[in-house]
Amino acid sequence: MEKARQAEILLAAVIIARSTSFLMSKEMLATMGTFNLLAVRFLFAFVILSVIFSKHMYDAIRQDKTLLVKGMFLGGAFFLLATAELMALKTTTTSMTSFIENTAIVFVPIFEAILMRKKMQGSIILSSTITLAGVGLLAFSGGAFAISKGELFCFAAAIIYSIAIIMTDRFSKESDPLTLGVLQSGFLGLFALIISMFIETPRLPSGGFEWSMVAGLAIVCTCFGFTFQAVAQRHITSERAGMFCAINPLATAVIGSIFLNESMNYIGIIGAVLIVAGILIPNMKFSRILQPVSEQHKRQKPTPVTVNVSRLNHRQEHIN
Repeated sequence: MEKARQAEILLAAVIIARSTSFLMSKEMLATMGTFNLLAVRFLFAFVILSVIFSKHMYDAIRQDKTLLVKGMFLGGAFFLLATAELMALKTTTTSMTSFIENTAIVFVPIFEAILMRKKMQGSIILSSTITLAGVGLLAFSGGAFAISKGELFCFAAAIIYSIAIIMTDRFSKESDPLTLGVLQSGFLGLFALIISMFIETPRLPSGGFEWSMVAGLAIVCTCFGFTFQAVAQRHITSERAGMFCAINPLATAVIGSIFLNESMNYIGIIGAVLIVAGILIPNMKFSRILQPVSEQHKRQKPTPVTVNVSRLNHRQEHIN
């Protein structure tokens, strides 16, 4: 129980730390190109993680040659995700980006149901409906229903994030997850650097402000966020860990409000609450509530009837 409690505290700290990436990324986009920023951030993180886990990675790759290919595919998926996220941050608030992007947690079970060709649970249908209603209110918060270019990038990020989560789930069960995580960071940075060389002018950060922002993104959001999330989830269930994902958009909204003076009107706040509720519902035990009454009765075991034979014999002798 004590380990589980410590793991939950660690997981909450990891998620809050990762939520600061929206703030630092938005600040850096004012002075550095999108792909240049991604290249510097993730290649910096790759170098740090490679030095720390060099022996572990060498042994893992020597035993499993498919790790490089899987890391490349994961890096490609997360490269598309990070690109959509930064493009969204250029025109939308950090809280809006985080709220919509984290609806991926709702999309994952839907995509899983489609891939596995199985019927969706009632809780998934309910959570999807509530989440879409919340997104609709966020889009309507400006006084008229309108979806901006940035919000479209948010939706794209949510879809890509869902696919990346499913890919990670499949690959991590077949290969070493730690090495996969380090390799995906390296490939993400490499892809970003290649694109940046063609459409931007790549450069290293200049000045204390840019270096501090990049260091925060690489060390706090990437190295700490990746490494210690795996450590935290070792001692708690995946359902419990999923519920902690709701912390991300809430923490981002608070950070954006404090440091960027971002705000929401009451319609946007209601929409945000609905999105958080939609994220939490699939990880709650709603199966019994949403289950038909007849099925609940079928699952109930009949109460066994016990008969004390010795007492009956004693009464029979007394009557005789």
